[in-house]
Amino acid sequence: MSSQSTSPGAPAPLWTPSEERIARSNLTAYRRWLAETRGLDLDDYQRLWEWSVTDLDGFWRSQWEFFGVAEGDAPAPGLAERLMPGSRWFPDARLSYAELALRRRDDHPAIVAGREDGDLRTITRAELAGMVAAAAEGLRRLGVGNGDRVAAYLPNVPETVVAFLATASIGAIWSSCSPEFGISSVVDRFRQIEPKVLLAVDGYRYAGRCHDRRDEVAAIRAQLPTLSAAVIVPPGGGDGGDGAKPAAGQATVTWADLLSSGSAAEGPGFERVPFEHPLWILYSSGTTGLPKPIVQGHGGIVLEHLKSLALHLDLGPDDRFFWFTTTGWMMWNFLVGGLLVGSTVLLYDGSPGQPDMGALWRFAEAAGMTYFGTSAAYVLACMKAGVEPASIARLDRLRSIGSTGSPLPPEGFDWLQEHAGADVQVASVSGGTDVCTAFAQSCPWLPVYSGEIQCRALGTKLEAFDERGEPVVGQVGELVVTEPLPSMPLYFWNDPDGSRYRDSYFSTWPGVWRHGDWVEITPRGTLIISGRSDSTLNRGGVRMGTSEFYRVVEGLDEITDSLVVDASEPGREGRLLLFVVLRPGSEADEELRRRLRDAVRRELSPRHVPDEIHVIEAVPRTLSGKKLEVPVKRILAGVPLDKAVSEGALANPEAIHAVVALATSTAQGS
Repeated sequence: MSSQSTSPGAPAPLWTPSEERIARSNLTAYRRWLAETRGLDLDDYQRLWEWSVTDLDGFWRSQWEFFGVAEGDAPAPGLAERLMPGSRWFPDARLSYAELALRRRDDHPAIVAGREDGDLRTITRAELAGMVAAAAEGLRRLGVGNGDRVAAYLPNVPETVVAFLATASIGAIWSSCSPEFGISSVVDRFRQIEPKVLLAVDGYRYAGRCHDRRDEVAAIRAQLPTLSAAVIVPPGGGDGGDGAKPAAGQATVTWADLLSSGSAAEGPGFERVPFEHPLWILYSSGTTGLPKPIVQGHGGIVLEHLKSLALHLDLGPDDRFFWFTTTGWMMWNFLVGGLLVGSTVLLYDGSPGQPDMGALWRFAEAAGMTYFGTSAAYVLACMKAGVEPASIARLDRLRSIGSTGSPLPPEGFDWLQEHAGADVQVASVSGGTDVCTAFAQSCPWLPVYSGEIQCRALGTKLEAFDERGEPVVGQVGELVVTEPLPSMPLYFWNDPDGSRYRDSYFSTWPGVWRHGDWVEITPRGTLIISGRSDSTLNRGGVRMGTSEFYRVVEGLDEITDSLVVDASEPGREGRLLLFVVLRPGSEADEELRRRLRDAVRRELSPRHVPDEIHVIEAVPRTLSGKKLEVPVKRILAGVPLDKAVSEGALANPEAIHAVVALATSTAQGS
């Protein structure tokens, strides 16, 4: 089995798959299936990828048939209109996400759920199907039908998965927010989609504390006039949940009442819908205006997640699949997709740092985890806390560790390989809420290089464009996708002429999806993501992604987090501002400032030495954890704060006020 070529002078791989691992991978089974059924001899990943992005109809129809979405041949055509935006996929197909997720019904664990207190709860495939059937019948009793929206204000617990699958099974449309979201954040999202039913938790536990959400739920209900009912879900999975405050004109139903139907034993019934029927509505982490409601369909998500989870992550029925996420991040939707490939889905409700940063590694042992999904921020936090995963937990079943959310720096790769297991694949990936998947993926056939993502995903025509819109290799360019994907948004909710959708992705190069990241495609076919292209640090003509900057700054022991903002204006170079969060007990004295500037000068460039260094208590972030580089830059350029950022989209609104106050006070004094 050939892989990426290693040219003279290329770095040594951090990890290389064994021949046995390659042979037993799902990707190898798919390659053999292609040879047997299509006569295609594609045993090299690059050749397989090139075919997948050239014969789009053939590739995506092969996914349908290989994974047995329905009996017989895939409906033809697979791709009826090859446009962006406006592609049409499988116009004659009908299917149900929920039916495919629940097609295995036996005593094999479907869900294992963990909590901060160490409690583990297991639900079998048969039990899950019964609960979904009961919940679907309960939703029907509340008047929910095809096309209605069901909104959830719920944590990452089994009840949320049940409610989602029940919603999908009747052709209704799902949307969720995590219960730590504030009132305005939730209302800004849900009011746009006019839900008929709200499922909400009246409290949750995080970082050792109980958080009462009854007042928040009451306020949310009062601002959603289309609601006919609210279902109150107990935080611990019991029969409680009757403490919610009533809302005028809305029924209040307990979770136990919703599941009280006697039809559960018969198993769920499924409404098969057209391929492009809406499955769920996700929201952009946009910081200005209302969050964009992104609508994705049953068929596109089914095919994309089957491909990603089985062929790239190499998951199957023997796997226990985990990603640390909340219900407000697309990775929750991706995680639940593990049911499509028969994996046991592992949920964790609570703080990753309670009682210490080893909590998730101990959960990995307790749950028998084979795939550990997390974020670069969590990996770096474990490094700084001195956690050594393999020394505090038995990780003998662990095969892969996935990382996303932001670029994982080389030292993160090296640390995971050293402390989580020499044969564990470090699988960094990059994508977005917009497509609910990764454009840049891991691969069971290919080596892993520190700081690099293994490959472009099958079916994804990812390229790097220079400023002229020409594809480049071996240099940094704009990450673009030049062929349609079935999981691209069907549309944005309340965007009847599609203008908001087109402006979001296709305004730079018509017919080309511009994602907003800097990417380098190496001659070996790997990828290096270097940050958001709209927050680039351009100093004296030397352009640099912010992720490179953070790697150096946060490499200092005294600094736990940072934010860098280039306050330059077109045609005039301005201040480069650095805001740092210090480890408790550290001080930003002259010696630390000197070491910081020396590190930037030595490891990045003299032009990127910050003009000012400010100490802050917290970096301002969106609800999905992204740093607010661009909004701060816009505010410093004179845009009013309320125009540059929606405070309802922020995890810590007070932090941006502190940053702006520091930056403007020094500007006025200069």
